[in-house]
Amino acid sequence: MALLEKIADDMKVAMKAGEKLRLETLRTIRAGLLEKQVEKRPSGGMTPEDEIVVLNSALKKRKEAIAIYRQHGRNDLADQEEQELSIIQEYLPKQLTLQEVEEFVRATIRSVGAASSKDFGKVMPVVMKELKGKADGKAVQETVKKMLGD
Repeated sequence: MALLEKIADDMKVAMKAGEKLRLETLRTIRAGLLEKQVEKRPSGGMTPEDEIVVLNSALKKRKEAIAIYRQHGRNDLADQEEQELSIIQEYLPKQLTLQEVEEFVRATIRSVGAASSKDFGKVMPVVMKELKGKADGKAVQETVKKMLGD
């Protein structure tokens, strides 16, 4: 529950500082976490992985909204979504660089013995299990495809 407590504390700070956008973003994240917590209650509570899933979902929504707003010329709304995106990223684990992702994918390909693009189904689950929340899934997928030779 450390993440929920941290967000609650950050909400208080944002309220006192009058940071409306930050406060609203934190409220949205908190609502998502509380919803997930209620969903997970019968099985024993929320794990750190569940928290990352909620944050990644919020991140993905912001990225999609940014693309749509930019496409329709609403840069003001896109800029606001980008600010929310950066706030959400503060609560995610440090993201790996593209080079780090490539190194991990290369090592995984060797360990599972993948040789061609037909082995994509062997490599991708292993890579995503380790990199979930640490790297963008789309970038990981593209890296795996590139290294296996489309």
